[in-house]
Amino acid sequence: MGPVLILLGPPGAGKGTQARILEEDFGLVQLSTGDLLRAAVAAGTAAGAQARAVMEAGGLVSDAIVLAILRDRMAQPDVAKGVVLDGFPRTEVQAAALDALLAEAGARVTGAISLEVDDAAMVARIAGRYTCAACGEGYHDDFKLPAVAGTCDKCGGTAFKRRADDKAETVRERLAAYHAQTAPLISYYDGKGVLERIDAMGPIDGIRQTLAAVVAQVAA
Repeated sequence: MGPVLILLGPPGAGKGTQARILEEDFGLVQLSTGDLLRAAVAAGTAAGAQARAVMEAGGLVSDAIVLAILRDRMAQPDVAKGVVLDGFPRTEVQAAALDALLAEAGARVTGAISLEVDDAAMVARIAGRYTCAACGEGYHDDFKLPAVAGTCDKCGGTAFKRRADDKAETVRERLAAYHAQTAPLISYYDGKGVLERIDAMGPIDGIRQTLAAVVAQVAA
């Protein structure tokens, strides 16, 4: 198997965007925990059936079920070029279990990439977002205002909305929770010598170049 990369980063850091870039540039397969769960449930696999039962009962899907679904997915031939994991692991226990799963296939985590952010700047970036209520075109208080105030450039709509969880205080709470949850993972992968830190506050193309250099290094 090719490189196995872990993407770590808080809400709004661009994990999804960078995972898609890694797919495009290196042929890696993005494995998002949420997508994997939905696909397994839809396919009716044994692990998917277990997940469906838990979710229908309103419970949280256990690590064992997530790992079983991940094991099934990583047995598919399209992951031969490598994978990028988004949303898993979230804890040290999950990281150790992932190591064991990969060892079964003679593989290991080759790089854990931490997308580093400035919390204050991230709050401003996320809290400033809003969209046209009619067509969904995105805007920002600081970076992208409509050409005509109060009128959508794309459809001419005059109603706009903001996501409830984009409020500044909510974003601060989400960032604090992320740092508390992920700090042990940062230490875990740093201790294994596979941690790479990338400044995620710069332009997407700059981050893309840095990621490319990291992937080239760990895949060598």
